[in-house]
Amino acid sequence: MNTMLAARAHQGAAELRLEQVPIAELGPREVRVRVAAAGIAPGMMKLLEKGLFKHLPSTPGHEIAGVVESIGSDVDPAWVGRRVRVHPMLSCGECDYCRTDRQQMCSECAMIGHAAFGTGPLALYARYHDGGLAEFARAPVDLLDVLPDPVSFEVGAKVHDLANAVRALKCSALPASGRLVVTAATGTMGTATIKLARFFGARELVLVARSRERLEAVRGMAGELPVSLVPLEELGADWETAQGLTRRLREIWPSGADGVLDYFPSGPGTGQAMAALALGGTLVHMGGNPSPVTWPIARIMQSCWRIVGTRACTRSDTDAVLQLLATGELQAEDLITHRFPLSRVNAALTAMMDRSEPMWMTVVQPGA
Repeated sequence: MNTMLAARAHQGAAELRLEQVPIAELGPREVRVRVAAAGIAPGMMKLLEKGLFKHLPSTPGHEIAGVVESIGSDVDPAWVGRRVRVHPMLSCGECDYCRTDRQQMCSECAMIGHAAFGTGPLALYARYHDGGLAEFARAPVDLLDVLPDPVSFEVGAKVHDLANAVRALKCSALPASGRLVVTAATGTMGTATIKLARFFGARELVLVARSRERLEAVRGMAGELPVSLVPLEELGADWETAQGLTRRLREIWPSGADGVLDYFPSGPGTGQAMAALALGGTLVHMGGNPSPVTWPIARIMQSCWRIVGTRACTRSDTDAVLQLLATGELQAEDLITHRFPLSRVNAALTAMMDRSEPMWMTVVQPGA
């Protein structure tokens, strides 16, 4: 068999096209993975629209889990048949950023099956821009992680999102009191953060999202942590202009939140959550919100606030997730709410963008 079925992104196309494409030849230190599950996220199509997919047509899909089917030269034969995930982050491995656990800032930074963010020649991305929304995926062997036996392919594919939550939690550097606000708490990143918060210093949570019904559905993910819910639908029609979110957060914690992990994709919620920080508190933003936050710099200085932006996880973050999954301390199967065959990939993307029903993590199964 010299071809495979793949979902392809084309310049200017609003949907992916299912096509038969050649199976890529393997070079030294490369493996071919038969894809069992590939994660998807709504941001993928937004980045495609913005022109951050530099090689088109291309096969998207940066979250890949499956079985190693074949190997190139200089690869240990023991890899064949192993259950693995593919770490999607491409970087040079030699710069100061790469040497200090900040690969996402490397000038060569890009992701397999996803967008390019670096400013360099992006030589690795030129070879590995095709991702996991296909029957097979090619990757460097150095980017493979063996999946622990208890971990399903579906969860293995979503380790990247779980690790993004780990990165955000690390950036929050919570003090002992551990008062943490999570915005957009019923989305992919929000639910991942709720699951992981107790391992990274959280002692109390406030979860913010549009709907009380959806917030009640995720409350139990926090385990034994005390949880307060803030449905935006209950703040009043004028909450966006009347600082309704800030007021409600201050009612819950009058002295303020130690940290806000902000995943709002748009709107004034980011600034209002920031205004509810305690003295010395930290806002970590990972939502791509284009709305401006207007604060006098003196207010930030006097409040000793830290404002941190972070755009992706690193290998140390995925290692932490895999360790928690391997020991059973972290249970994540319930995060996988939707599964689609490759033939319905566009339906999956539409459902993710629409969000008419609760949808935490979604995977495509090429073999289904």
